[in-house]
Amino acid sequence: MSTALLVLAAALWGAAAGLSLPRAAYRFSVPVAEEWRDRCPGGHPIRGWFGRARCGPCGSGTSPYDPAAPVLAVATALVCAALAAATGTRPEVAVWLLLAPVGVLLAVVDLRVHRLPDLLTLPLAGAALALLGLVALVPEHAGDWPTALWGALALGAGYYVLYRINPGGMGFGDVKLALGAGAVLGWYGWPAVMLGTFAAFLSGALYGWTLVLVRRAGRRTAIPFGPFLIGGAFIGLLIGAGAA
Repeated sequence: MSTALLVLAAALWGAAAGLSLPRAAYRFSVPVAEEWRDRCPGGHPIRGWFGRARCGPCGSGTSPYDPAAPVLAVATALVCAALAAATGTRPEVAVWLLLAPVGVLLAVVDLRVHRLPDLLTLPLAGAALALLGLVALVPEHAGDWPTALWGALALGAGYYVLYRINPGGMGFGDVKLALGAGAVLGWYGWPAVMLGTFAAFLSGALYGWTLVLVRRAGRRTAIPFGPFLIGGAFIGLLIGAGAA
């Protein structure tokens, strides 16, 4: 398959995956004290995790209770297409395309309710290491699995230290998400880990200071860091894959 066809296929996969996320995004967007929603705004039970956020008993003519499907589809399609373009036909591209929708879902949930569910963050780290371990057995890959493992441990430990120093500024969910981010970045080596980490903190700082300047937040206002951690990993992956 040529790279152009791969990018097109990745964009179509991303769009389809994004369209399946609204229900999960709605169910996970709850306060930290709750695990997930099990009912629609009309009080009817929600069945399943994937697909449109629309309730049949509420009536087919009603609006979806989470109308973000087009945004999620476009965002996931763009992310997957960019990853495919940077990685090319190397086998690890399959791992990036499988994990990308989970990253988009986590970013959306954290933006909405400042929460990174364990049901997503911990399996993401485990899946990243397991899948990359399989890819390491395939010829023509361009990464290193032991460095992916060490990257996960190093980034997780670093975020844990920051969490212990300032629990108000760094959530424990970020620590768990850092394990997965460190794994995917570590696949392309320590420069990718450092670049992705720097991009995450720089973008988070710029966002925070922008909110302060426009008077929408104070210096002590908590902001969701998960989207910036994921965005930094995305940037590190693009550059790491392109340089591999």
